[in-house]
Amino acid sequence: MNEAASPPIAADILLIEDTPTLRAIYDAHLRSSGFVTLSAASAAEGLALFRKTDPPVVLLDLMLPDGDGIDLMREMLALQPRTAVVVITADRSTERAVKAMRAGAHDFLVKPVSELRLMTAIANARAAAQLSRPQAVPGREAPLAGFIGTSGPMRTVYARIRSAARSMAPVFVTGESGTGKELCAQAVHALSPRAAAPFITLDCGAIPVERFESELFGHLRGAFPGAVTDKAGAAALADGGTLFLDEICDLAPELQPKLLRFLQSATIQPLGAARPQRVDLRVIAASAQPPLQAVHDGRLREDLYYRLRVVPIEMPPLRQRPDDIAPLAAEILRRFAILEGRAFTRLSPAAEAVLRAQPWNGNVRELMNVLRAATVTHDGDELTEEMLPEEIRFPAEHAPPCPGLNMTTLAGRSLAEIERLVIEDCLTRHDGSVPRAARELDVAPSTLYRKLDAWRKD
Repeated sequence: MNEAASPPIAADILLIEDTPTLRAIYDAHLRSSGFVTLSAASAAEGLALFRKTDPPVVLLDLMLPDGDGIDLMREMLALQPRTAVVVITADRSTERAVKAMRAGAHDFLVKPVSELRLMTAIANARAAAQLSRPQAVPGREAPLAGFIGTSGPMRTVYARIRSAARSMAPVFVTGESGTGKELCAQAVHALSPRAAAPFITLDCGAIPVERFESELFGHLRGAFPGAVTDKAGAAALADGGTLFLDEICDLAPELQPKLLRFLQSATIQPLGAARPQRVDLRVIAASAQPPLQAVHDGRLREDLYYRLRVVPIEMPPLRQRPDDIAPLAAEILRRFAILEGRAFTRLSPAAEAVLRAQPWNGNVRELMNVLRAATVTHDGDELTEEMLPEEIRFPAEHAPPCPGLNMTTLAGRSLAEIERLVIEDCLTRHDGSVPRAARELDVAPSTLYRKLDAWRKD
């Protein structure tokens, strides 16, 4: 039976692609990951299905036999502004990408696209769509879509997000690694008047110094060796929407004045361009490091800090909201069971008790890693205590050795000195491997390389 003739009541993703083989491939990838899909081969058929089913995510080919994909996207977003549209095309031009993003596309994929890139884009779009379509809980204030938990600390976060979303002021999100700072930023964007426009992320700690200006401001062809095409920067792509500056405290000091000037002037000048151009965007910054400590240490300019920290939001660590652990674990288990093709539907009371007893220094990200490991290696209706990794059930027996550090070693030292000792100790235990040390410390390798380089110059 033709799907257009009798569509399901609801679908996760509407796929609009006119090439039958590609439509079949994309549909197979999506269904194998547990998504409920509908597919169409034309703009007219796609719009008809969109009107009937209101899907949260649309995967849209821009070259359709009966119309332009960007025009179709504008029509769908006019009907439902909170739909996340991932566009896909064989056209590699920067102009086309910028036009699609400005028209409201959540992401832009160029054919041929790998399964990993496709599924990453769809997962991100799905998360953004969930954020923008919050579900009410009868009798109490609901968590924002995308979040799980009704503890006091999280209710405070929800209130701050709702308040910040109504303003255009810059937001500074802080919290330990793995607490959901980017999810918080996406929630502010999704509840704001800019929700239908792009949300663009720039990781300040992962981009080499020499590439940062190009990544933020863009460049023209021939602006420097290797610039073979025009490239739109993150600020131009975020025009009309939100620019998320992740790990702002890791931004190299020599780049901070340029970022500050951009924030003050709201103008950008791509490398090689003759004149600047204005952009209209909202900036949200985030840091896992305490920003005031970074200011005190001279790693973050004070004027930049106060420019960004108009509306602060602090994400609480998981250990401060133990009542949220069980519902979080249940939802994470459900998602991984679908992803890995397992039958799990619940956790046993004993498994929940073990999870509640953990300190969760890696926060929600660590909880996700633990449950994914258990899901991959076991199966059944109920995930029991015995299925959890040994290092969770018997933490004392699996504590990593730390021979070089103790309270005597650290007593009386500044935070910067302690940071250096911890990093050097971690590198020693990993035989000098920066990538392995970065994984343990949960930071970008570029952050460690930059710190090591600065220490060598001391």
